Amino acid sequence: MRVLVVEDDPGVAETVRRMLVTEGWVVDVAHDGRTGLEKAVADSFDVVVLDIMMPGLNGYEVVRQLRRAGNWTPVLMLTAKDGEYDQADAFDFGADDYLTKPFSFVVLTARLRALVRRAAPARPAVLTAGSLTVDPAAHVARRDDTQLTLTPREFGVLEYLMRRKGEVVTKAEILRAVWDVNYHGDENVVEVYISYLRRRIDTPFGCRAIETIRGVGYRLAADGG
Repeated sequence: MRVLVVEDDPGVAETVRRMLVTEGWVVDVAHDGRTGLEKAVADSFDVVVLDIMMPGLNGYEVVRQLRRAGNWTPVLMLTAKDGEYDQADAFDFGADDYLTKPFSFVVLTARLRALVRRAAPARPAVLTAGSLTVDPAAHVARRDDTQLTLTPREFGVLEYLMRRKGEVVTKAEILRAVWDVNYHGDENVVEVYISYLRRRIDTPFGCRAIETIRGVGYRLAADGG
Protein backbone atom coordinates (compact mmCIF):
# COMPACT_ATOMS: atom_id res chain seq x y z
CA MET A 1 0.00 0.00 0.00
CA ARG A 2 1.16 3.52 -0.77
CA VAL A 3 0.91 6.36 1.73
CA LEU A 4 1.72 10.05 1.48
CA VAL A 5 2.93 11.66 4.73
CA VAL A 6 2.60 15.47 4.76
CA GLU A 7 4.39 16.74 7.86
CA ASP A 8 6.58 19.83 8.31
CA ASP A 9 8.54 18.46 11.28
CA PRO A 10 11.39 16.42 9.69
CA GLY A 11 11.83 14.30 12.80
CA VAL A 12 8.17 13.30 13.01
CA ALA A 13 7.98 12.73 9.25
CA GLU A 14 11.02 10.46 9.29
CA THR A 15 9.77 8.52 12.32
CA VAL A 16 6.40 7.88 10.68
CA ARG A 17 8.08 6.99 7.39
CA ARG A 18 10.43 4.49 8.99
CA MET A 19 7.67 2.84 11.01
CA LEU A 20 5.40 2.45 7.99
CA VAL A 21 8.21 1.11 5.81
CA THR A 22 8.89 -1.63 8.37
CA GLU A 23 5.25 -2.66 7.94
CA GLY A 24 5.73 -3.01 4.19
CA TRP A 25 4.15 0.30 3.16
CA VAL A 26 5.56 2.42 0.34
CA VAL A 27 5.93 5.94 1.73
CA ASP A 28 6.36 9.34 0.09
CA VAL A 29 6.92 12.45 2.21
CA ALA A 30 6.19 16.16 1.74
CA HIS A 31 7.26 18.81 4.24
CA ASP A 32 4.77 21.56 3.42
CA GLY A 33 1.12 21.76 2.46
CA ARG A 34 1.56 22.98 -1.11
CA THR A 35 4.02 20.22 -2.01
CA GLY A 36 1.76 17.67 -0.30
CA LEU A 37 -1.23 18.83 -2.32
CA GLU A 38 0.74 18.63 -5.57
CA LYS A 39 1.93 15.09 -4.79
CA ALA A 40 -1.56 13.93 -3.76
CA VAL A 41 -3.07 15.26 -6.99
CA ALA A 42 -0.31 14.08 -9.31
CA ASP A 43 0.12 10.56 -7.96
CA SER A 44 -2.02 7.71 -6.68
CA PHE A 45 -1.98 6.89 -2.97
CA ASP A 46 -4.04 4.54 -0.84
CA VAL A 47 -4.12 7.03 2.04
CA VAL A 48 -2.72 10.42 3.09
CA VAL A 49 -1.40 11.28 6.58
CA LEU A 50 -1.73 15.05 6.93
CA ASP A 51 -0.56 17.53 9.56
CA ILE A 52 -2.62 20.70 10.12
CA MET A 53 -0.16 23.46 11.01
CA MET A 54 2.25 23.68 8.07
CA PRO A 55 3.89 26.34 5.91
CA GLY A 56 2.46 27.09 2.49
CA LEU A 57 -0.99 25.61 2.94
CA ASN A 58 -2.34 24.29 6.22
CA GLY A 59 -3.84 20.83 6.41
CA TYR A 60 -7.41 22.10 6.36
CA GLU A 61 -6.80 23.86 3.05
CA VAL A 62 -5.03 20.85 1.58
CA VAL A 63 -7.90 18.47 2.26
CA ARG A 64 -10.46 21.09 1.17
CA GLN A 65 -8.74 21.53 -2.18
CA LEU A 66 -8.38 17.78 -2.65
CA ARG A 67 -12.11 17.27 -2.16
CA ARG A 68 -13.02 20.21 -4.40
CA ALA A 69 -10.86 18.59 -7.11
CA GLY A 70 -12.79 15.34 -6.75
CA ASN A 71 -9.91 13.51 -5.10
CA TRP A 72 -11.36 11.17 -2.46
CA THR A 73 -8.17 9.52 -1.25
CA PRO A 74 -8.68 8.82 2.47
CA VAL A 75 -7.06 11.45 4.69
CA LEU A 76 -6.01 10.98 8.32
CA MET A 77 -5.14 14.17 10.17
CA LEU A 78 -2.14 13.60 12.47
CA THR A 79 -1.71 16.71 14.59
CA ALA A 80 -0.96 18.21 17.99
CA LYS A 81 -4.21 20.20 17.83
CA ASP A 82 -6.55 18.31 20.14
CA GLY A 83 -9.51 20.67 20.52
CA GLU A 84 -12.98 19.45 19.63
CA TYR A 85 -13.46 22.35 17.21
CA ASP A 86 -10.17 21.49 15.51
CA GLN A 87 -11.44 17.98 14.94
CA ALA A 88 -14.84 19.19 13.78
CA ASP A 89 -13.20 21.55 11.28
CA ALA A 90 -11.07 18.73 9.92
CA PHE A 91 -14.08 16.51 9.31
CA ASP A 92 -16.09 19.37 7.85
CA PHE A 93 -13.31 20.07 5.34
CA GLY A 94 -13.29 16.42 4.26
CA ALA A 95 -10.88 14.49 6.50
CA ASP A 96 -11.76 10.85 7.18
CA ASP A 97 -10.01 10.36 10.52
CA TYR A 98 -8.15 12.36 13.16
CA LEU A 99 -5.33 11.30 15.47
CA THR A 100 -3.53 13.55 17.97
CA LYS A 101 0.16 13.62 18.86
CA PRO A 102 1.71 11.93 20.71
CA PHE A 103 0.23 8.84 19.11
CA SER A 104 0.50 5.08 19.25
CA PHE A 105 2.05 3.57 16.13
CA VAL A 106 -0.14 0.49 16.59
CA VAL A 107 -3.25 2.69 16.53
CA LEU A 108 -1.98 4.72 13.57
CA THR A 109 -1.38 1.68 11.39
CA ALA A 110 -4.68 0.10 12.41
CA ARG A 111 -6.57 3.27 11.47
CA LEU A 112 -4.75 3.53 8.16
CA ARG A 113 -5.62 -0.07 7.29
CA ALA A 114 -9.24 0.58 8.22
CA LEU A 115 -9.37 3.69 6.01
CA VAL A 116 -7.94 1.78 3.06
CA ARG A 117 -10.45 -1.04 3.51
CA ARG A 118 -13.41 1.34 3.69
CA ALA A 119 -12.24 3.45 0.76
CA ALA A 120 -11.70 0.65 -1.74
CA PRO A 121 -14.84 -1.50 -1.99
CA ALA A 122 -14.01 -2.30 -5.61
CA ARG A 123 -10.84 -4.09 -4.55
CA PRO A 124 -11.33 -7.70 -3.50
CA ALA A 125 -10.66 -8.25 0.18
CA VAL A 126 -8.56 -11.29 -0.72
CA LEU A 127 -6.57 -11.45 -3.96
CA THR A 128 -6.55 -14.84 -5.67
CA ALA A 129 -4.66 -16.53 -8.49
CA GLY A 130 -5.47 -20.21 -8.56
CA SER A 131 -4.30 -21.76 -5.30
CA LEU A 132 -2.40 -18.61 -4.37
CA THR A 133 -4.16 -16.08 -2.11
CA VAL A 134 -3.09 -12.79 -0.57
CA ASP A 135 -5.03 -10.93 2.11
CA PRO A 136 -3.55 -7.40 2.18
CA ALA A 137 -5.48 -6.29 5.26
CA ALA A 138 -4.43 -9.30 7.37
CA HIS A 139 -0.99 -9.38 5.70
CA VAL A 140 -1.34 -13.12 5.05
CA ALA A 141 -0.40 -15.09 1.94
CA ARG A 142 -1.23 -18.75 1.32
CA ARG A 143 -0.61 -21.45 -1.24
CA ASP A 144 -3.54 -23.85 -0.85
CA ASP A 145 -3.79 -24.31 2.94
CA THR A 146 -0.15 -23.47 3.65
CA GLN A 147 0.57 -20.04 5.07
CA LEU A 148 3.63 -18.50 3.42
CA THR A 149 6.37 -16.83 5.46
CA LEU A 150 7.29 -13.61 3.67
CA THR A 151 9.25 -10.51 4.62
CA PRO A 152 7.37 -7.20 4.30
CA ARG A 153 9.17 -6.46 1.01
CA GLU A 154 8.47 -9.91 -0.41
CA PHE A 155 4.82 -9.52 0.57
CA GLY A 156 4.71 -6.12 -1.14
CA VAL A 157 6.10 -7.50 -4.39
CA LEU A 158 3.68 -10.43 -4.32
CA GLU A 159 0.70 -8.18 -3.57
CA TYR A 160 1.60 -5.92 -6.50
CA LEU A 161 1.99 -8.87 -8.87
CA MET A 162 -1.34 -10.29 -7.67
CA ARG A 163 -3.10 -6.98 -8.33
CA ARG A 164 -1.63 -7.04 -11.84
CA LYS A 165 -1.97 -10.79 -12.43
CA GLY A 166 -1.88 -11.80 -16.08
CA GLU A 167 -0.15 -8.50 -16.98
CA VAL A 168 3.51 -7.90 -17.75
CA VAL A 169 5.03 -5.42 -15.27
CA THR A 170 8.47 -3.85 -15.51
CA LYS A 171 11.14 -3.63 -12.84
CA ALA A 172 10.61 0.13 -12.73
CA GLU A 173 6.89 -0.32 -12.05
CA ILE A 174 7.57 -2.78 -9.24
CA LEU A 175 10.19 -0.48 -7.70
CA ARG A 176 7.85 2.48 -7.82
CA ALA A 177 4.99 0.55 -6.23
CA VAL A 178 6.87 -1.39 -3.56
CA TRP A 179 10.15 0.31 -2.70
CA ASP A 180 10.52 3.42 -0.60
CA VAL A 181 10.76 6.63 -2.63
CA ASN A 182 14.18 7.27 -1.08
CA TYR A 183 15.60 4.15 -2.75
CA HIS A 184 17.97 5.14 -5.55
CA GLY A 185 19.86 1.88 -6.00
CA ASP A 186 20.03 -0.59 -8.86
CA GLU A 187 16.64 -1.74 -10.12
CA ASN A 188 18.10 -5.24 -10.41
CA VAL A 189 17.21 -5.59 -6.72
CA VAL A 190 13.80 -6.57 -8.12
CA GLU A 191 15.40 -9.68 -9.67
CA VAL A 192 16.68 -10.66 -6.24
CA TYR A 193 13.23 -10.40 -4.68
CA ILE A 194 11.57 -12.23 -7.55
CA SER A 195 14.04 -15.05 -6.90
CA TYR A 196 13.19 -14.99 -3.18
CA LEU A 197 9.49 -15.12 -3.98
CA ARG A 198 9.85 -18.06 -6.31
CA ARG A 199 11.54 -20.00 -3.53
CA ARG A 200 8.62 -19.20 -1.23
CA ILE A 201 5.53 -19.51 -3.42
CA ASP A 202 6.55 -21.78 -6.30
CA THR A 203 9.44 -24.17 -5.73
CA PRO A 204 8.08 -25.99 -2.63
CA PHE A 205 4.76 -26.57 -4.40
CA GLY A 206 5.99 -27.52 -7.87
CA CYS A 207 4.46 -24.36 -9.37
CA ARG A 208 5.69 -21.66 -11.75
CA ALA A 209 3.50 -18.65 -11.04
CA ILE A 210 6.03 -15.92 -11.83
CA GLU A 211 7.18 -15.79 -15.44
CA THR A 212 10.15 -13.75 -16.66
CA ILE A 213 9.43 -11.85 -19.86
CA ARG A 214 12.94 -11.32 -21.15
CA GLY A 215 13.82 -7.69 -21.78
CA VAL A 216 10.49 -6.48 -20.38
CA GLY A 217 9.71 -7.65 -16.86
CA TYR A 218 7.58 -10.23 -15.06
CA ARG A 219 4.11 -11.68 -15.17
CA LEU A 220 2.20 -13.59 -12.50
CA ALA A 221 0.01 -16.25 -14.08
CA ALA A 222 -3.70 -15.57 -13.63
CA ASP A 223 -4.16 -19.20 -12.57
CA GLY A 224 -1.36 -19.01 -10.02
CA GLY A 225 0.94 -21.31 -11.95
